[in-house]
Amino acid sequence: MPAQQSSSTPNFPTDSPDTDLFRRARLQDLLVYADFLRERHAGNKIRTCAVVSAKSGNCSQDCAFCAQSGHNSATSPVFALLGKQDLIRRAMAAAEAGASNVSLVSSGRAPGPRELERICEAIAAIRSRADVSVCASLGTLSPEKARRLYEAGVGTYHHNLETASSHFETICSTHSHRERVDTVRAANAAGMRVCSGGIFGLGETWPQRVELAETLRELEVNSVPVNFLNPVPGTPLQNRPLLSREEALRCVALLRLTLPDRDIVICGGREATLGSFQSRVFRAGANGLMVGDYLTTKGEATDADMQMLRENSLEPL
Repeated sequence: MPAQQSSSTPNFPTDSPDTDLFRRARLQDLLVYADFLRERHAGNKIRTCAVVSAKSGNCSQDCAFCAQSGHNSATSPVFALLGKQDLIRRAMAAAEAGASNVSLVSSGRAPGPRELERICEAIAAIRSRADVSVCASLGTLSPEKARRLYEAGVGTYHHNLETASSHFETICSTHSHRERVDTVRAANAAGMRVCSGGIFGLGETWPQRVELAETLRELEVNSVPVNFLNPVPGTPLQNRPLLSREEALRCVALLRLTLPDRDIVICGGREATLGSFQSRVFRAGANGLMVGDYLTTKGEATDADMQMLRENSLEPL
């Protein structure tokens, strides 16, 4: 599957992404070069990530796409932060199923002191029992909370920007894009790797997609999770159409060409958007995949994802 660059391979610029290039270039040309960059960055290895929903629902923030927002009428699981042993058990199960990275994810704007302490204790225990990278996604962080997570053993902190700064106010009014950027910087300053990306299909324009990609590059994030909007009934975006398969693949290629040496991980919405064409995300430049269920929706069976990797001569990292 890895693409071989030849004299006829389009050599797209990666230093200054051009909107028209990603919107109008032949999709095949984009895929050939994106696949070449993926293979050069990661070979045939694919990162496999899984999430553990540590706390769900009743979020005070009004993100227009989110089933967990208390401002929306979507139906989703609601429960307080799980106990330490439950967090450990669920994380271990994800690791045993084949995930190389397991993330504890909590709804809400930011973790309280007791919540943070319980999560840190669980993370330390998980790291002592399994050969897996432990990540966390807990909302906004102060520098002090970021340092506490790093000391507990968190290797990567996940905090999406969601969309471009110029589009952010149309999807959230309870916090700013700047707060998200500040959390990314706090996690990085504490010593953690940073996983930050967004959702495509929120009504953003192609210039705004390029704007998001450039912001992620400026922040020097290590990993970029890519989500495609899967509209949830009861949210303000419930009637938005799915992206076309071609447009979704162009979005992935945009990120690979803009961030050629970073991990591009395909996450929520891939099943609904791409269907039987999910394996094409690797040709578009992706070198990572979220496996198992998502926070509020079902995902592919992990065994099926592993089979997809084998069929494309790829291996889980």
